[in-house]
Amino acid sequence: MDRFLEMQTFNAVVDAGSFVKAADALDMSKAAVSRYVVDMEARLGVRLLHRTTRRLSLTDEGQVFYARSKELLAELQEAEDEITSRRDAASGLLRINAPFTFGILHLAPLWGAFKAQHPKVTLDVTLADRLVDLVEGYDVAIRIATLESSTLVSKRLATTRMVLCASPAYLEQHGVPTHPADLVQHSVISYSYWSTKDEWRFNGPEGPVSVKTNPGIHTNNGDTCRAVALSHQGVILQPTFLVGKDLSDGTLVELMPEYQSIELGIYAVYPTRKHVSPKVRALIEFLTARFAEHGASWHCHDGT
Repeated sequence: MDRFLEMQTFNAVVDAGSFVKAADALDMSKAAVSRYVVDMEARLGVRLLHRTTRRLSLTDEGQVFYARSKELLAELQEAEDEITSRRDAASGLLRINAPFTFGILHLAPLWGAFKAQHPKVTLDVTLADRLVDLVEGYDVAIRIATLESSTLVSKRLATTRMVLCASPAYLEQHGVPTHPADLVQHSVISYSYWSTKDEWRFNGPEGPVSVKTNPGIHTNNGDTCRAVALSHQGVILQPTFLVGKDLSDGTLVELMPEYQSIELGIYAVYPTRKHVSPKVRALIEFLTARFAEHGASWHCHDGT
């Protein structure tokens, strides 16, 4: 039996002063109202109401129970009202995880604008390049990947292309590779979290091509790869969101454009489509709009 429904029925009987009026107020039959009260008295082992043909009155136990149950029902209504009020207003703590470099370059400049739009949301932003599980307490994770099917829900915000590149000074000294196989003879800076490790794969005129590189530097940070390449120390394979401006400025040069590496999606990932909280919905809508405006600039160097 639903104890809150029993409680609600009992309170309605007391407030209305009769079973018939309580039944009308609750849109229930008089028999159902009577049954709820009788069952509750039997479960509690006490009589709550004195019943006569002319009137109802509370027993001593009934007075105590009525007062306490009235408080509980009021608190329940208050809790429901609070949740309902939050349904359309983003508020509360919003925990976000994002890759380190992307989080600094392309998310950090946006948080001020998001807070200005949603002042009742408290942001907790964690940057880490490892793949986090949302069960660690995150509401939303930003992932840059060829996203495989999963139980999570994802919203694609933008795309980024992996680009093979090096500085003009490095190429002048070591020559320009014309085929992926030539990379074996070049200094390479390798990103440790790259799914294929030191094997770099491309699609070229003759189809898929892969080469096992021999990196002089391994690092788990894309900024480090970029910095070493800008200091003329080797070839890197990094995303356009990181090196797009360098390619536009000419401080890095794309190599072998006819041999393309993969394109990655940039996704907002969250646990479920059902009962999406206003704060999560607000973030998804905000990022979708912002990256629709600015995401294409990452590819401006090659006109795509």
